[in-house]
Amino acid sequence: MNAPTAPIAGISDPSHGPRSPSAVGHGVSHHFKHNADLALKDAKLQVALAEMRSSFRGRHDAARKALPEFKALSDHAKAIKQHVLANLDSYLERFEAKVKEAGGQVHWCNDAAEARDRVLAICRSTGARSVTKGKTMVGEEIAINAHLEANGILPVETDLGEYIIQLRGETPSHIIAPAIHVSKEGVADTFRAHHTDLDPARPLTEIPAMLAEARGKLRARFLAADVGITGANFLIAETGSSVIVTNEGNGDLTQTLPRIHIVLAGIEKVVPTLEDATAIFRVLARSATGQEMSVYTTVSTGPRRAHDLDGPAEYHVILLDNGRSAVLGTEFEDMLRCIRCGACMDHCPVYHAIGGHAYGSVYPGPIGAVLTPALFGLDQARDLPNASTLCGRCESVCPMQIPLPRMLRQWRERSFERHLPPARERWGLKAWAWLARHPRLYRLATATAARLLRRPATGRIRRLPLGQAWTATRDFPAATGRTFQEQWRRRA
Repeated sequence: MNAPTAPIAGISDPSHGPRSPSAVGHGVSHHFKHNADLALKDAKLQVALAEMRSSFRGRHDAARKALPEFKALSDHAKAIKQHVLANLDSYLERFEAKVKEAGGQVHWCNDAAEARDRVLAICRSTGARSVTKGKTMVGEEIAINAHLEANGILPVETDLGEYIIQLRGETPSHIIAPAIHVSKEGVADTFRAHHTDLDPARPLTEIPAMLAEARGKLRARFLAADVGITGANFLIAETGSSVIVTNEGNGDLTQTLPRIHIVLAGIEKVVPTLEDATAIFRVLARSATGQEMSVYTTVSTGPRRAHDLDGPAEYHVILLDNGRSAVLGTEFEDMLRCIRCGACMDHCPVYHAIGGHAYGSVYPGPIGAVLTPALFGLDQARDLPNASTLCGRCESVCPMQIPLPRMLRQWRERSFERHLPPARERWGLKAWAWLARHPRLYRLATATAARLLRRPATGRIRRLPLGQAWTATRDFPAATGRTFQEQWRRRA
């Protein structure tokens, strides 16, 4: 086993305490309610979430309105992915054949452990001591950083947000903005704590100064890396190419400077042609960051050829299943259309209130509440499908038109059928269902409750029996004194 690369002067080795394989996507979702309670009380987090609400949503809306054909593009993008999912085996085989034709290698991995071991074996084959990484959610899903570190190889995140949270020993709190929960002052404190070779009195109040400092530190890492790991926004079946989109250019340096380039991708990332990928690009950036296009769109096809001026000597694609094939043909298949734009999070009132870490999963927000039970088991994430108001905003802004509220309800039904919720919740739902099947008793009970909950003086209820979880953090709107059915009859 090779020893880790010695830290470059002034950069302590990143610590990944929370990023162990057992902690990512497994088990911690059991603590969702506790995590959410802590998040609501975190004043700094609430400030960061308020800033996100005011910035992301406005940019999304403006970008969509500026493109009159957005809905038609969304329909086309959905159709492309639906076609692929219906013929996934064929397109994956075609992709593999083209990768081999270009001189690359494809590795099929059933689960996270197999994918981690395959990446480690590739790194060991070249005697790797350090690895640079572009942004990859599959890398987070399989907890590759912790696995490499445990085996003497130092991974370094090169996306700025990922680099910041790596130094802090944290996991991403958002799919496209992993450090959205960290304030500018928090970034400055983190840099001072880890870039110890620099003048401790240097000014770090402005963003350009922080960017320049991170760029200087990461440049040496790019040059020293033996292996570069990236994700893939798309895999192109017609050419065997992987495609990434970034705004920082770190992905290009990660995959062209090291001797080996490893691509981590879920099997659902394949699309038939480059033309199909470019069609989806038009809705991706607008839904993710509000841009017309991301700054960098990079296509990689195999290792460096004889006439190429740069590029890796080896090109490997890790194709990860990890539960994805199990949802093909089921009521949850639609979630495999996800292009990881994060729009559902940016418009979700629950995510706005608690942020990403409270979910205890690699994938937070509405899409995470659907993906996590599928990838890691419903028993590991029983509370996540309930982390939604079912307002439908997530589906309305999804460029791939994924019916998230429907799937959240289906996970709730499965959870109830398996008796996963606490007994009090199950009996409460059974009591309500029994009452709903007896119309006269239902009308009597709701009319009585409406009158008891009437508070004409304030219009709000500060404490509600059986509803303490709601009134602990907000008032409950008082009833008018009449049920909906009573008001409807008065109008008739």
